[in-house]
Amino acid sequence: MTGTEGTTGTTDANSATGAPSNEDVHWHSINWKATHANVKRLQARIAKAAQAGRQGKVKALQWILTHSFSAKAEAVKRVTENHGKNTPGVDKETWGTPAKKSEAIRRIGRRRGYAPSPLRRIYIPKTSNPKKLRPLSIPTMLDRAQQALHLFALDPVAETIHDRNSYGFRKERSPADAIEQCFKLLCRKSSPSFVAEGDIKSCFDEISHEFLLKHIPMDRLILRKWLKAGFIEKQSFHPTEAGTPQGGIISPVLANLTLDGMERLLRQEFPEGNKAQREAKIHLVRYADDFVITGTSKEVLEQKVIPLIETFLGERGLKLSTEKTVITHITAGFDFLGQNICKRQGKLLITPSRKNIDRLKAKVRKVLKEQPQATAGEIIAQLNPMLRGWANYHRHVVSSQIFNDVDNDIFKCLWRWALRRHPTRTKHWVKQTYFPKIETRDWVFTGQTETHAGKSHALHLVRLSKVPIKRHIKIRADANPYDPAWEGYFEARSYALAKNTLEGRIDLQILWQRQFGLCPVCHQALTPDSPWERHHVVWRVYGGSDTFDNIQLLHQNCHRQIHAVKGKP
Repeated sequence: MTGTEGTTGTTDANSATGAPSNEDVHWHSINWKATHANVKRLQARIAKAAQAGRQGKVKALQWILTHSFSAKAEAVKRVTENHGKNTPGVDKETWGTPAKKSEAIRRIGRRRGYAPSPLRRIYIPKTSNPKKLRPLSIPTMLDRAQQALHLFALDPVAETIHDRNSYGFRKERSPADAIEQCFKLLCRKSSPSFVAEGDIKSCFDEISHEFLLKHIPMDRLILRKWLKAGFIEKQSFHPTEAGTPQGGIISPVLANLTLDGMERLLRQEFPEGNKAQREAKIHLVRYADDFVITGTSKEVLEQKVIPLIETFLGERGLKLSTEKTVITHITAGFDFLGQNICKRQGKLLITPSRKNIDRLKAKVRKVLKEQPQATAGEIIAQLNPMLRGWANYHRHVVSSQIFNDVDNDIFKCLWRWALRRHPTRTKHWVKQTYFPKIETRDWVFTGQTETHAGKSHALHLVRLSKVPIKRHIKIRADANPYDPAWEGYFEARSYALAKNTLEGRIDLQILWQRQFGLCPVCHQALTPDSPWERHHVVWRVYGGSDTFDNIQLLHQNCHRQIHAVKGKP
């Protein structure tokens, strides 16, 4: 693989970084396959140097990466593809055009003279309690891209030193992995009977800046500038003396690194080589700042483990919430990451938590209440992604009965909505119009929508009960996505996970499998986390059909690149 990118040439000196001799490159002429390969190659070298304990080598490679054209282009691509791409910071700037994106590549990566802008502070409802608000600090697009750039260099080191059973905000890891680890620890008769549920007070807001600047393995001058940038709320500037702002791309990794070492501390204090300590069965499962610790004795958890954790957190400027940190017997059950974990008659059951179920039902009712005049097709277009996402999240636990119950509850809500919409019509007419029989299924909530070609197309509401329940295969604890030795493992795992995600969506599954799960433009994986779209090989305006032979799945950016390079609408 050479360092050539797009239509620009490279010199031998800068081929390692993938930097063109002239960075004035049009966005749609960039060779994304080459930029991705260049970044991945440097990240693999950083991971290997970190594993070998060669800190000087790590720093040198991080500098090369953050000054490379490839990493800068990929950083801009990342922040212009994610969900916040249209949300500006204090400068009200977004990068919605190819010209602005190309200009952004030239602007980021400069260390000297770089001064981040204050963050824009807004408040959004808490996921756990929509009536309460939590602060969200929004950086400018430029600062987001700078963070994405330095995250490319930091994350390979972080993945090398993270605790083995830390699962939050980590590449290739998910809440399902954390829940599966809980199952492994608690499912046997000999498993520990008590669980300490940890709750850290305002974790993101209270992390010590001094600790971050001393321990985070990245450019400390840049890190200090981000931490001290402050925020603007109601047109007033507020300095920041602690914390890493929720809303920054790099913040979750900084928080993870701050909490790393918790598992190692417990292993040191309760080594498996000591019989008494081994029988205490002290094990940690952490997802970001949510964690649980198992134990055979409530006294050991209360008198030894909790004080250890309090000391550990105190060194980082953090505290446990005494009200929310509780020790629970496994037969009473506890909630963790949206699931309820409980042992009944010696059998461990993991089901969607009551709070999580009620939250979904409330979201459905809100959609129907706020849009009484919407068509059935518009309602289905909003509900289907919500229901599909919720079902996919809970499909790995004991959910069949709950899926049926939620289906019934949603049906009742939709039936009342349809009756209110047509108060003068008979129930028979409402049933035939909104809940027809589709093949062998009766009472299928149905609506109409228009395709891009202007044709009417039937939409059907997703039924949760039709989503198959499948046991999740937990990631191996020592797997490192930046280490080339694990490449085959992650390729097979990503393929299997993506295939499961597409189950039930036959058209997408056929296209995805025919392409071996790869985008034909950049040859990178089409994963659930990367935005991708359907592309008509022969465009419809020129007579192209909607058949499988004429459709490809492309990354969103690759799809736009094809249309831009061809110069056609």
